[in-house]
Amino acid sequence: MTQRTYEINANGELQRTTSEAVIARDREVVSPAIYRYTDIAFARGEGVFLYDFEGRRYYDMAAGIATMNVGHCHPRVVKAIAEQAQTLIHAASHVGYMAPYVEMAEALRSLLPAPLSEGKALLVNSGSEAVESAIKLARAVTGRSMVLAFMDGFHGRPMGALAVTGSSSGYRRHLGGLLVGAEHVPYPNCARCTFGHGPRSPESCCGQWRAFIQMTLDKLVHPDDLAAIIVEPIVGEGGYIVPPSDFLPTLRAICNRTGALLIADEVQTGLGRTGRWFAVEHTGVVPDIIAMGKAIGGGLPLGAIMARADLMDRWWPAAHGSTFGGNPIACRAGLETIAIMREEHLLDNAVRVGQRLMQHFESTRAELPIIGDVRGKGLMVAVDLVDEHGQPISTDRVKQVIKALARRGVVMTKCGPSALRLAPALILTEPQADEVASQIIEALRSLS
Repeated sequence: MTQRTYEINANGELQRTTSEAVIARDREVVSPAIYRYTDIAFARGEGVFLYDFEGRRYYDMAAGIATMNVGHCHPRVVKAIAEQAQTLIHAASHVGYMAPYVEMAEALRSLLPAPLSEGKALLVNSGSEAVESAIKLARAVTGRSMVLAFMDGFHGRPMGALAVTGSSSGYRRHLGGLLVGAEHVPYPNCARCTFGHGPRSPESCCGQWRAFIQMTLDKLVHPDDLAAIIVEPIVGEGGYIVPPSDFLPTLRAICNRTGALLIADEVQTGLGRTGRWFAVEHTGVVPDIIAMGKAIGGGLPLGAIMARADLMDRWWPAAHGSTFGGNPIACRAGLETIAIMREEHLLDNAVRVGQRLMQHFESTRAELPIIGDVRGKGLMVAVDLVDEHGQPISTDRVKQVIKALARRGVVMTKCGPSALRLAPALILTEPQADEVASQIIEALRSLS
């Protein structure tokens, strides 16, 4: 189906909108701070596909940046949004009680292990806001000031979330006055070891990150001042880095010993992306606070923190809030998304199709040296692009590859210095994965 979108031209005549016209208008009125990976103007989406204003179809391997878990415009999500919009659009949680807010909190809690399965939630508008809320809660209830974060970690662009972000100095450019009290240590990146021991698999990690954390606690951050450790169970924006299996248990033990709180940033990894509802489940570690965002709103703006009930109960009334957080329409979209994921067994599908995608790239590495490390869990897959020396290709070249893929009908983004990021809707089928992988491999072959 071709999108039929129209505009009024300078002569007052009705004419068909084109991608070129939308892009030209955008450049007139939108800040260049918004970087675009492709030169495509999207008119509509359906399932795992996006369409431009000329009707060209694209495989969407970005999925709104790991957001559209059940695909674009799923009929049940569309229906839930429309029905809620006819009932109550917004009333604000500070003014009174709304059933969708309560039901969303209950649904999220039902996905989590104890004691978070008896925890309490606070709904906000985005993952970044959830991160800032989690830090605020940790500092408020512990009375401590310091937060330990990780290099390669990405937690958002607002000033508080940016203070604990360590994936790129570009995000911090000209912003020296960030939230004080954040200290960074290396994330265990076994493919490109910070300590010069690589490349290795996570199973054969050198373990130097443990000594670095301990040294930081000995020399820079007194354990009595440590409010929280914030961590992505699998690094997202920083490169889809899968840590060693003892990484999260070690952080849990440090928090238990020092009285600090463990915050899991599951904004990108959460809601089934890795084949579990939350990535912490792969190691059995239960954090004290989980920050959520992206997929939980079914494509609409929604974030959340879930914390142990005893922590939330120590947060006094009016200590925090959000005008639009827990908006009824976003909650209904999120609730329907969770229901669809359960009924269609999309966590199992993420594991199966993710493994198939990774196998395609692994099997091609020998004949196509531009493919370096292939890693991930579920439908959270990264394909490193390297030069003839095995070093990351330039960021500009990665962006050129992504634009070339868009011309072939595949939309995606990057992560880390030089990795293609594959984070499609969890409804992606194995035949679709085969076709997408083939298109990417052919593009890499021609570009090589």
